[in-house]
Amino acid sequence: MPTAQIIVLAAVAVLVVELVRGKRSPGVVFASVAFSFVLFGYIDIKGVLAHFSNTGLVTVMLLLLVSIAVDKSRLLDSGADALLRGPYRWSLLKLTVVVAAYSAFLNNTAVVASLIGPLRATTRHPPSRLLLPMCYAATIGGVLTLVGTSTNLLISSFLIASGRPALAMFDPFPVGILVMITTTTAMVLTCPWLMRGEATTDAVQDTYFLEARVRDGSSLVGRTVQANGLRHLGFLFLSELVREGRVIAPVEPDELIEAGDKLVFAGDVSRLDLLAGFDGLETYGQRHGLPMEHLIEVVITGRAVIAGRTVRDVDFRSMFDAAVVAIRRGNKPVSGGFGSTRIEVGDVFVLATGKDFEKSVEVARNFIVVSRPSVAKFIDSRKGIVAVAGFATVIALSAFEIVDLLTGLLVLLVGFIAFGYTRISELRRAVSYDLFFIIGSALVISAVMTSTGAADLIAVGVLKVFLPLGDLGALASVLLLAWLLTELMTNTAAAALAFPIGLGIAEQLGLQPMPFVMAVLFGASCSFLTPYGYQTNLMVMGPGKYTLKDYARAGAPVVVAYLLTAWFAIPVFFPLR
Repeated sequence: MPTAQIIVLAAVAVLVVELVRGKRSPGVVFASVAFSFVLFGYIDIKGVLAHFSNTGLVTVMLLLLVSIAVDKSRLLDSGADALLRGPYRWSLLKLTVVVAAYSAFLNNTAVVASLIGPLRATTRHPPSRLLLPMCYAATIGGVLTLVGTSTNLLISSFLIASGRPALAMFDPFPVGILVMITTTTAMVLTCPWLMRGEATTDAVQDTYFLEARVRDGSSLVGRTVQANGLRHLGFLFLSELVREGRVIAPVEPDELIEAGDKLVFAGDVSRLDLLAGFDGLETYGQRHGLPMEHLIEVVITGRAVIAGRTVRDVDFRSMFDAAVVAIRRGNKPVSGGFGSTRIEVGDVFVLATGKDFEKSVEVARNFIVVSRPSVAKFIDSRKGIVAVAGFATVIALSAFEIVDLLTGLLVLLVGFIAFGYTRISELRRAVSYDLFFIIGSALVISAVMTSTGAADLIAVGVLKVFLPLGDLGALASVLLLAWLLTELMTNTAAAALAFPIGLGIAEQLGLQPMPFVMAVLFGASCSFLTPYGYQTNLMVMGPGKYTLKDYARAGAPVVVAYLLTAWFAIPVFFPLR
């Protein structure tokens, strides 16, 4: 085996291990591997710059920026109640179809974020029976069009870099609509049995844990819990008291309050104002001088560097210009006070934020922002309609090849800025540098894997296993490979690694490349069994109080329906020979 192939395969192996470990930012991991290829002379700087200026990459970034204004529309969340009327199965069918259709053209992360609140607030059906199917529908909708997910645009970028035509707007649609029909049917049939139901009371929906400290000189000191009125707050329940590292739970009514006590409340974080009425009782945010009106709800991501550390160990103020106000961990209680709480992936934090929170480069690395009070929806609903109509016009013009998608998005973005639909400061905060480096570096890595023959080498190894199954077996191998990778890491990483292998298998067998490109596209978005492969899965974990078992149970029928449909449909619309 040539030395170049050995080095490239070793680098790819390190890349996979680091992505699965999740200890470092995916952008940093991808960029490091790409840079190492430059040092070894497998690609020059001009080649790297060419990949980082790829049309597909620029289109992805423009699409994310345009979505800032489009996401301010209230069209989806305002109609959520109408979707949920009627029996559970009928409501589920309406919800999944509408969400999938919406996600075919808009950022599915934004779609999920906009619906979490309305679905949690509904009294028509238990939120835990709605959030995960809604999240799955958003993922499935992403494979209907070129712009449905950044993964599709990434794959189009790979095609351009390999000298082939880019994907057209509706190339994935024939297969995607069949996948949508079968997976929606699977969810409607199985979710009534597989999705557990819970009461829809406020206490269940908003079981956050809030900590407040009793300051010296507080009028609460020396009086009992009962006398201070700390047991009758309605929306907040005093669950425990932490005194010099010792946990007192349950807290008896006659327990005397001492200076320095930390009171842990469980309940609705939106009623944080109830604690403000007690003299000398301060939250983390107040202790750090941060305004309580700037609350932001975030989910700890799978690549968060703060995961595994305690809240006390992480200096939130200096790292993020924020302080922890409340924590939610599914249906598990947070005990022992915030300081000793070990941060876990999927935890939901409510942060009080300062003016520099949005500027911190560590925010995107550690958090997914679920609600962002500082970014309001359009007050005037007509603006939302105009923004959506403008975006739909660009998509339609691009689909009919009247206007290039990149040009249309650029003109639309300039228009949004000129007419005040979005601001430069909003766009600056929304720029995903991590995604930029992932896609650009992935293009470099894919090119090097192809040019050195490393991709062909992997393809030969895969074919030894699946070749007895014929052409369809080879197609299944790529589909399954992309699926397994996306469950282990992220969809963009899975697509980046599977694409050159898929092309290599097609070339080895003398088959058409497009069926294998589509296998990568659909396999990389098939993330339903764990909360970690796709960020929207992680976003609903806290609000739905889901466990890993919930994802595996509800996602298994969806995965089976998805993969089987894609496997049978791809050769129909994209012949192998």
